[in-house]
Amino acid sequence: MEAPVAGIDVSKDKLVVYFQGKYYEFQNNKQGFEGVKQVLPKGCKVAIESTGIYHINLAKYLGKEYDVRIINPLILKKFKDIRGKKSDKNDAKKLAELVISMGSEFTTSEAKELTSQWDFITRSIVRVKNRLRRDLILLGYKDSLSKKNLNEVLRGEDNIVLSEVRFLLDELERLEVRKREIEEELEDLVPKDSLIFTIPGIGRTLGCIILARVGDVKRFGDKKRFVAYCGLDPLVESSGKSVVSRGISRRGDAVLRRAFYLAALTAIKVNPIIKRFYEEHKGNLKGKKLITACARKLAVITWAVLYYNKPFDASE
Repeated sequence: MEAPVAGIDVSKDKLVVYFQGKYYEFQNNKQGFEGVKQVLPKGCKVAIESTGIYHINLAKYLGKEYDVRIINPLILKKFKDIRGKKSDKNDAKKLAELVISMGSEFTTSEAKELTSQWDFITRSIVRVKNRLRRDLILLGYKDSLSKKNLNEVLRGEDNIVLSEVRFLLDELERLEVRKREIEEELEDLVPKDSLIFTIPGIGRTLGCIILARVGDVKRFGDKKRFVAYCGLDPLVESSGKSVVSRGISRRGDAVLRRAFYLAALTAIKVNPIIKRFYEEHKGNLKGKKLITACARKLAVITWAVLYYNKPFDASE
């Protein structure tokens, strides 16, 4: 059964809620948020326009009990240009209609921008950790980033390298805090009921990133186009009768490609199809090449699940 849909127009002081043909008004504060919860059933899809900072507290408040969709204002504007005039009540109704018309795989440019930030921060964390390990070796310690080892290092005599260790640890903490914030924001922007989450190996964060980068999967008429968009398509060179594999093209979406690679690391353990694929090919492929091949297989599975709108089935 399809979940009911509500639209909420948000201004600095007021909330206008449209739900099942009726309008409700509340103050834009905690008391008003509670009023909204009294009107809407749990699990309801709630469309809220991204309005600077005024929608943030409401979205967070409702996020745990409702499927909150944050709508980019540019998308709503295009929709309203076609479907009616401007008013608080009209906007609330159009928000609900927009979510219904876009379907469950709806995403926003805001979500896509967050995925770029997440990817940058994730790679920055790796670089900071690598630099930390290098500094620990220079100081004569193990390159472990365990709390016990780091506490021992920090008790050492001050010098240039130890000063950098302290700086890098502060930087690492800031990066990890921001990474968690982005992951929480992404969960509010991407549909919680997407069938991508039925695929073993694709968790909440990577699933949100993939959905945000892909957008409408229907624009990829076959799996080869989708794999190419991810930059996971095989790159081959032919000369006469010989055909030589040169890895993958890397011409597609780099963030999407890395997301599938990370998901594949988990999928080889928990996804029966990817696990079987891994076992069948580990004699011919090694290391990153094998994981990349698994990522490509996982991308094909993801395309099929989203394109045909069917949950993952290991028997197919």
